Amino acid sequence: MESLTTNTDVRLTVTRCFRTLKSSTDSSDIITALRTLHSYLDEGPDSTATSAERAEFRRAHYSSALQLLVSNIQADWLHQLTAAQRAELWDGLFLAGPPEQALLVLMDAIGELRWVVLGKFLQRGRLAELLWSYCLEAAPSDSPQLRETLLGRISALPDITANKLQLNNRALFRPQQYYPLLATEMLTALEHTCQALRAGTDCNLTFVAQTLGKVCIQGHGGLVLAVMAPRLSACTRSDMVWQRVCWKLLENVPQRWMESVLTGLVQAVSGPDALGRIIGNLVLTNKKAQFVITHKLLLLQYKYEVLQIILGYLAADRDRRPLLIQVLRSVSQAWANSSAVKHTPLEQQLYVSKALLLSVSLLKDSEIQELRSELLQCMLGGMQTHLDSNVVRIRHMGMVIGEYLSSRMDINGTKLKFEYDQDEETRELLSLLAPGACDEPEAEPVNSARLTFYHSSDDELTPYDMSGDQEISKASPPRYLRDCLEILISSEDPVRVELSLKAAESLVRKNSFAAREISVQMSKVLLHMDDKYNINGFLYLRQATMVALTVTDCIPVAHYLTTEFYSLNYSLRQRLDILEVLALAAQELSKPVTEKKAASISSATTAESTPYPGDNPVHWQQVVEKRIQSKTKRLTKVLPVSLATPNRYAPNICLIHDTFLLAAQMGCALLDFVWAVRYHADQMVRRGVLFAVCSVFLSMPSQNLLVDISDQLFETRSWLADVAEGDPDADCRSLAVQSLVLLDKSLKKQLQDPQAPTVET
Repeated sequence: MESLTTNTDVRLTVTRCFRTLKSSTDSSDIITALRTLHSYLDEGPDSTATSAERAEFRRAHYSSALQLLVSNIQADWLHQLTAAQRAELWDGLFLAGPPEQALLVLMDAIGELRWVVLGKFLQRGRLAELLWSYCLEAAPSDSPQLRETLLGRISALPDITANKLQLNNRALFRPQQYYPLLATEMLTALEHTCQALRAGTDCNLTFVAQTLGKVCIQGHGGLVLAVMAPRLSACTRSDMVWQRVCWKLLENVPQRWMESVLTGLVQAVSGPDALGRIIGNLVLTNKKAQFVITHKLLLLQYKYEVLQIILGYLAADRDRRPLLIQVLRSVSQAWANSSAVKHTPLEQQLYVSKALLLSVSLLKDSEIQELRSELLQCMLGGMQTHLDSNVVRIRHMGMVIGEYLSSRMDINGTKLKFEYDQDEETRELLSLLAPGACDEPEAEPVNSARLTFYHSSDDELTPYDMSGDQEISKASPPRYLRDCLEILISSEDPVRVELSLKAAESLVRKNSFAAREISVQMSKVLLHMDDKYNINGFLYLRQATMVALTVTDCIPVAHYLTTEFYSLNYSLRQRLDILEVLALAAQELSKPVTEKKAASISSATTAESTPYPGDNPVHWQQVVEKRIQSKTKRLTKVLPVSLATPNRYAPNICLIHDTFLLAAQMGCALLDFVWAVRYHADQMVRRGVLFAVCSVFLSMPSQNLLVDISDQLFETRSWLADVAEGDPDADCRSLAVQSLVLLDKSLKKQLQDPQAPTVET
């Protein structure tokens, strides 16, 4: 009966105050009403309200009072209050009552309310009071919907204020300042919890854990845990109560948010010991945490710091070591998987290799012996897969892992030892090995008795300089082109063949008439000629002679070479020789005639010996003329005008025509050849295919792209787009992007200028 009377009195008093605030214009009445409402929140000794009245006001009327104040934000009486009265009576009502109710009203009215009140709410530790009230379970019973709403307001306060305040938003409400503040408030609530537990008071960390999980799942775990993790690590180092509080906090994190919390925590802690003190044996009691720690963070990310922390955490406790062995099995299977070696990026393979090395280094010798058969199978299968790869870096990884596994297993006292050049990756892998894990055999001491010193007086003699000596050959080089051709066809003497090959180019250029008679026949002989005598510079000599033949007798030789390019029974080397000869011949023919003559004259002059001055007397008139010219001063000097000179390329337009058609046919044939292996498992093969496609798009004219391979363009473009987006190899993706750019450029050029001049067939 007494409680009913108390509730009625409070309700009547609050109703009168509300009526005054709504209708009165007298400032004294307004101040009296505000002081009356404020008296229900004052818990000091001078308070006029009883504890029952204060509890009833907080339970039933506090939110209504705040909403009334917000609705009268534009009232005249509010502007009549002084700054001190407004801070004491108006702002004080928001800062003295139940924090959860005040926060909800402030967040709903942030667009209409002064942001100063919300700033004071955050800066005065009201969030810590809110969290602590839920830890004590002193907050009134609320519904799950209300608690979810409160969690949403706390975790998304920067987003809400940014949407409502927009350009008027304050720095305190931004994520960079708010979430570290929230982390500090959560630490304060945890500190109060530890003190309460020492005093024998039960606490509940569910709401704090939900707040932490909600913030982390929204992507702000880095800002929060960067503040909390160092403090928790320091507090749990010597305080078991703090350890119990941390363990209970993480146990109460909802399953749907567990991954975000653990991911941020592992990245924020300083080492495996700190992680073990904060989360304890959570991986043994929580299946979600076990999956995240032993699978997701280890096998689906490439962060080495996380790898060290997790493996060290699993190895630090006896109860968690079975999980370390489970992780080792998973990592060894991933490392030995041939499909993964072929299709995963090198960064991931390096990470898996590091994980395998660290896992094995953390095992005890007894555990190694128990897993010996599995490790041996992993070593044999994985090493074979890595050593069979055509990527040097992958082979080096296999060698390092194989050496270390063999040293730990100690198979009949034998250890594998590979010879490889140490690069940055191998040195990084070797640095992970535990001290003494890979003991290298000691070097054999040098026996001084085996060393013999020679003190011969012959060393004082000065040796002759024989660098200019030449070997005297019994055979002489051919002097006629037909003799040279005959030797190249039928001779079995390596010396004569070499001399003929060295003299062939000069003979062709000196006697162009004789060269035209046998140009095609000699080109055929040189094209089919093999280096069966291991002649120095064989490829260069053969190429130079074929270029000289093409330049001397362009039309027949060029026609023969372009015809033979697509004939059967030619090697790739021979086809490349044809292309190089055509290109070099075209370059030589494009040079001006005068330039070539001058070059030949200058080379001939330098080749001859300089005559004695007396053998070539100069006429006296020329000497006098030179002296007069040297002593004559001229005001202006006429510069010689450079005249256009013809080259030898125009009469041989067939070379352009044949080469042009040859390039188009080569492009089509090359695309047909590489199309069947475009999805090859080996990344080096895929790189070669993409390089070939890029070369085709770069070399073929845009008109031929539309005419000759129009049926394949759409499929080729789709394939290149798929490679650019999804290929695991970075070089393949780069080549695909370059090919797409070249293809689009060629097509755009042809579509913009379809009447571009081309060579008529």
